[in-house]
Amino acid sequence: MKIALDPYMHRHLSLEALCRATKDMGYDHIELSPRADFLQWWTRPRVYPERLQSFKKAMKDHDVSLSTLQPMYRWSSPYEDEWKMAMDNWKRTIEIAVELGNPLLISEFGRGGSPERSNADRQGIHTPEACENAFWRSMDVLVPLLEKEGLTLCVEPHPEDWIEEMAPAVDIIKTINSPAVQCSYIAPHSFYYGEDLAETIRSTKGILQHARVADTYNHKGSSQLRYIVNPPGSNARVHQHLDLGEGEVDWDTFFKTLHDIGFDGVLSSCVFAWDERAEQSSRFMRDEIQRYVDKYWK
Repeated sequence: MKIALDPYMHRHLSLEALCRATKDMGYDHIELSPRADFLQWWTRPRVYPERLQSFKKAMKDHDVSLSTLQPMYRWSSPYEDEWKMAMDNWKRTIEIAVELGNPLLISEFGRGGSPERSNADRQGIHTPEACENAFWRSMDVLVPLLEKEGLTLCVEPHPEDWIEEMAPAVDIIKTINSPAVQCSYIAPHSFYYGEDLAETIRSTKGILQHARVADTYNHKGSSQLRYIVNPPGSNARVHQHLDLGEGEVDWDTFFKTLHDIGFDGVLSSCVFAWDERAEQSSRFMRDEIQRYVDKYWK
């Protein structure tokens, strides 16, 4: 099992400084989420040979590895230009992943089209069905490439995506029926995934290779008033990425069930809430994840 750091709260650091900081905070593995100088959100990776070699050298110098890489592209967009751009970006990302030693790739199911277009859609183009069909079209392109290169992509349902519950996500992953496409479980999204934490995790047995660890409140709790969103009647829903113990995820159930299904993949700390105490939070999360691993795996 690998315990990795998603360094979003440390994004001001250069890639080279990030490698040093990751090691200093007790981690041996990096989960590289989108950042402006590598895999940017939605656009072509900003990666060239000198940057790639410098990053690889820094990882070697500081004895850390890249466990996971997170591309984020609009591969489920029903808008043809967005979909084609996403495919071009994915193909370049696969090349980069191979150059980096085939880390685990993690992503969402795609979120559909850009909000600027989808929110203004009056023609009925942007529907959950159209987004799912675009996703399957993407699988037809990408799965053969992933299989050829020996890469594994873990996908996760996301709040407000065209798919946000775990049960249909598991069905889709199993329908793809390829070792190149597996499942990712994001703990702070648990209250969107299903009603029963243990049962939801158990449903991923055999396909779960990646889990992100951060806490959140149950947005459905207290008559949906755990969070109060203004103005009243807004359709907005909330989740957070907090330190363990600051929310309502049942961590004993979470880790025990992961152990029970034989999980032996990547566990990543993905707290986003505390830029002002990022180092303290990251160190705390490393210790807490290790404590639960020691409790249930040893």
